[in-house]
Order: sequence, then C-alpha cells, then structure tokens
Amino acid sequence: MSYKNAKNLLPAELVELIQNYVDGEYIYIPRIEDNKKSWGSSTDTIRELNLRNCNIYNDYLTGMDMDTLGRKYYLSSKSIQRIVLKEKRANF
Repeated sequence: MSYKNAKNLLPAELVELIQNYVDGEYIYIPRIEDNKKSWGSSTDTIRELNLRNCNIYNDYLTGMDMDTLGRKYYLSSKSIQRIVLKEKRANF
C-alpha cells in the first residue's frame, strides 16, 4: 500500500469536504469488496510455504525428529507438529 496525495487524485470540492472531517491526517479507504485479493495471491508466498511444508513432511517421513526439523526450518516444535499433522491429513 502506498500513500497518494488527495489533491492529485480527487476534485478540490471533495478534498475540502473531507478536510471538514479529517484535516491533515492519514485515512484508509478500504477496497471495494469485489476487488479484494486473497492473501498471497499477488506473490509466490503460498506456493513457497506449501513447498516448505511438503519438505518438512518428507523429512519427517524419513525419520527426522521434531526438534531437528524445527532447527532446520527455523520453526518451533509446535509449528512443526501442526504442519506435519496438516500434511498427514492432506495426504490421506
């Protein structure tokens, strides 16, 4: 998200009207519901996390213990347990 100057985007009358409510403050204008993007849809984050989780599960299946997996992937043992359980359920 980047900031835009209202004077460069909106008609002067609208800027004056908004200034009656907020003068010199930052405001957030939410997206129209139909224009919202799902999390990670504009990056490869979801794909990268899915690949990481698959690798964690494969390492688990080869006998690597939770603590070692946590150190290898820089995650807590609890996070590793959650990922392994989720992958186990997805593969059945």
